[in-house]
Amino acid sequence: MTRLELAAYLTDTYSTTGENLFARYHSFQVFRHCGNKKWFAVIMDIPKKNLGLTGENEISVVNLKCDTRLIGSFREEPGIFPGWHMNKAHWLSVAQDGTVEDEKIKFLVDMSYELTNGRG
Repeated sequence: MTRLELAAYLTDTYSTTGENLFARYHSFQVFRHCGNKKWFAVIMDIPKKNLGLTGENEISVVNLKCDTRLIGSFREEPGIFPGWHMNKAHWLSVAQDGTVEDEKIKFLVDMSYELTNGRG
């Protein structure tokens, strides 16, 4: 799933649009709940080295909140990393380069949305 496909999925499924909150980082899009304004997804392009990958170019990722009981097993899968620039005990960074299947990304997005909905 490309970043454009993911952004369209987030908009269609959750009736929210990406916000560019950081003037310095034009590629960062924050998706929030309409009611409580909590973030549930952040799409961004970051240097591969920030994830421990080789190469000088950037990779598109989405940061998503994850159930702490599941986070360790997801991090063992290719294309899923500790949340870059987030609390690593609660967030994952998921590559958007085709490594992670679309259905798994959607599952993780749904989980993130539920974990940040403010009804817990």
